[in-house]
Amino acid sequence: MRVSKRASSAVALGAAFALVASGCSNTDSDGGDAGASKDGAITINGVQPENPLVPSNTTETGGGKVIDWLWTGLVEYPNDGSAPRNALAESIDTTDSKVYKIKIKQGTKFHDGTEVKAKNFVDAWNWAAYSPNGAQNGTFFSDIQGYTDVHTTDPDEDGPKKAPVPTVEKMSGLKVLDDWSFEVTLAAPTAVFPTKLGYSAFMPLPDVFFTQKPDEFGRKPIANGPVKFVSWEDDVQIKLTRFDDYNMRDKMKIKDVTVKLYQDENAAYNDLLASNLDFMTPIPTSALAGEKWKQDLGDRGISSTTPSTAFIAFPMYDKRFQDVKLRKAISLAINRQEISEKIFFGTRKPADSWANPLTPGAKSGNCTVCQFKPDEAKQLLAEAGGFSGELVMFYNADSSHKEWMDAVAQQVKTNLGINARAEGIPTFAVLRQSINARKMTGMYRAAWQQDYPDIENWVNPLYVTGGSSNDGLYSNKQVDELAKQASAAPSLEASHEQFAKLLELVDQDIPTIPVYFYGQQSGHSEKIKKLELTNVTELDLSSVEL
Repeated sequence: MRVSKRASSAVALGAAFALVASGCSNTDSDGGDAGASKDGAITINGVQPENPLVPSNTTETGGGKVIDWLWTGLVEYPNDGSAPRNALAESIDTTDSKVYKIKIKQGTKFHDGTEVKAKNFVDAWNWAAYSPNGAQNGTFFSDIQGYTDVHTTDPDEDGPKKAPVPTVEKMSGLKVLDDWSFEVTLAAPTAVFPTKLGYSAFMPLPDVFFTQKPDEFGRKPIANGPVKFVSWEDDVQIKLTRFDDYNMRDKMKIKDVTVKLYQDENAAYNDLLASNLDFMTPIPTSALAGEKWKQDLGDRGISSTTPSTAFIAFPMYDKRFQDVKLRKAISLAINRQEISEKIFFGTRKPADSWANPLTPGAKSGNCTVCQFKPDEAKQLLAEAGGFSGELVMFYNADSSHKEWMDAVAQQVKTNLGINARAEGIPTFAVLRQSINARKMTGMYRAAWQQDYPDIENWVNPLYVTGGSSNDGLYSNKQVDELAKQASAAPSLEASHEQFAKLLELVDQDIPTIPVYFYGQQSGHSEKIKKLELTNVTELDLSSVEL
């Protein structure tokens, strides 16, 4: 599950977006002498990406935030959470929410010097949607007319049958009008479609991408954003540098950025305190106790909120987890309030809804199985016939998840008598590889930080059959049908209401377990004079002054 900083609409949707709190620097905001940092360099923390850096094949945060820095999309979010605005798009026009005419700005370039044109969007979207290419984000194009012709699915989910080869390679709903304009025809009027267009799946690809193997391109990506790729040393660092021919609003003030790839957040935090790291998010849980991080960092510490939720997911393809009473029992056995207070010292909030409440269209309190009811949990477990053997809950050990996952496992063990324990997988990339290969042998830690600001993003990728991040292979035909109706609703308000009703079905099925809503703590070195965080609390590289 991944995060993107860019998404929005160029049409009049202002009232449909909720403000998301974002952090900003605690230094003076007058900008000072920006020239002083013009050729400076910073080092920030990161983790090894799961896959090579291809936008439509990246669904996790390690690679996702690097892609957000490298690429610029059609639209963007202001960091303060105010109304979205055009980025690369000159205009996005529609009269019926079905046919959209998109005009892009002239004179912008990819990092290889070639100009960004309309066909670079159309070709990229067609490549991503064509199922034999295996792009993990391919389903994001399902609104477009002709998607079902280019995207076929395995009829028995990795069984002996194989997905048939699509009859065509390009969607009929995409049409290049001229070098700077293209037309998108949807299968049905879809009010939320413009909201998606800043997500990284919709980024343009240069002509050279189609002359290479995708993985080769992704190891040395050529993008169109304010920074360009320099090098990538696995599990060590990714180096980026300013793209001097970039002519958009968010031009870089500093020159070089090193993303240091850590396997331990505590090591990163120690580097931050020693001034060997210039920015870090999130602060590890070990530094939250007694507000140690505030004492360590002083006014260099930043606290903010973010539209993201921590889950523990079920591999629904494992027969041991197919009884809904068992899944409900496990959820009701978790004391979320205790985890928030004792593990996170109040910096996280107990989850009580399926979509994060900071998201437009989301409703609080609609996760009835998020309540702590140990007696009911025991009864449900008995009705399910109990649970045999060991229940392992996996998490990635390169981030601060051990404490809360251990706490969840202990609560399940204490309240249900199940032999439960948490087990760390060395890195996020390795964990994600097993998840994507459908080889999980127990429950596993997951998280979702919205790709674009609408409740639809908390449903279609996660709970619709074949969704890009439906990793546990949950499937409910009624959910699928209601999702289609909600996505094609005539207005965002109607869409939101239908998605809220759909989540009542998800609440009955419990394919995942929401645990807590994130709060975000970040810190920077004394080297940084000014910075801003994006609407999803990642560092806005273009804002940094030294």
